[in-house]
Amino acid sequence: MERSHRYDDIIDLPHHVSDKHPQMPLAERAAQFSPFAALTGYEDAIGETARQTETKRELSDEERQHISSVLHELKSREKSSPAVTVTFYRPDARKPGGAYDTVTGRIKKVNVGTGRLELRDGTKIYFDDVFSIWSLQET
Repeated sequence: MERSHRYDDIIDLPHHVSDKHPQMPLAERAAQFSPFAALTGYEDAIGETARQTETKRELSDEERQHISSVLHELKSREKSSPAVTVTFYRPDARKPGGAYDTVTGRIKKVNVGTGRLELRDGTKIYFDDVFSIWSLQET
């Protein structure tokens, strides 16, 4: 007695296509099998923990005096909107410490009342956060 295969009766039938339900697009079908992230936000938390910050460096009296004299000179030339390059400490909003940034731009205001240097691009830097400052010569 010969044994028949299990699916011999249906193996050559055409693939069924529903009249009621449209076929799912391949992109959506593939999404069913995408990896599942059980810990959402975990990678972001690890990245934030690994992100390095710096502590603010203390300036010497000579360095503070130099910055003060450059700021005073910029205040006297404020109306001509001189170009400067400033390296300053930017405190981190999410963890202790911060980072040093360098920007180049034109002076909008040297505000002695608030102790802030304002550039035309909207950057505002507190005098106490300035690490170094250069007034660029006009050519």
